[in-house]
Amino acid sequence: MNRPPFPPAPTPAAGGGSSVPPGVVPSGAPRAGGADPARKEDDRRTLVVGRGISVQGTVQDAERLVVEGTVESSMIIAKELSVALGGLFRGGVEVEDAEIAGTVDGTLTVRGSLTVSQTGRLLGKATCKRLKVEDGGQITGQLEMLTEAQKPVVEKTAS
Repeated sequence: MNRPPFPPAPTPAAGGGSSVPPGVVPSGAPRAGGADPARKEDDRRTLVVGRGISVQGTVQDAERLVVEGTVESSMIIAKELSVALGGLFRGGVEVEDAEIAGTVDGTLTVRGSLTVSQTGRLLGKATCKRLKVEDGGQITGQLEMLTEAQKPVVEKTAS
């Protein structure tokens, strides 16, 4: 093939105009009328580990982690975890909400809602506030439900 791997970057049209068609707002441009709700989700720092990809190590500052391949990590802290069908997360993770359609093997702490779909498998130790397991979803190991009375333990150091 004789085409470049990426399309060339758009250049401004002659006369100071824009090469963007009328009615289309370029990504990253401010929108009229304030923030667009759909834009809010795009602004989240998302790490997607695609099918056939394997990642080992530490992930920092990701708000949303989508696992379609394999992730092995000692501890990840994020806002949202999504393990797709065929995805594997091995290790420890602490999130607000999690949706499991693949496999999680390790320690999972969910401060909000945990959903295990019909194809999902959760192996190891899980702690969550709300739990939904679809017909066919599997949980093997230890499960602890958080209550309002339970507060995260904060260790104090001697001064």
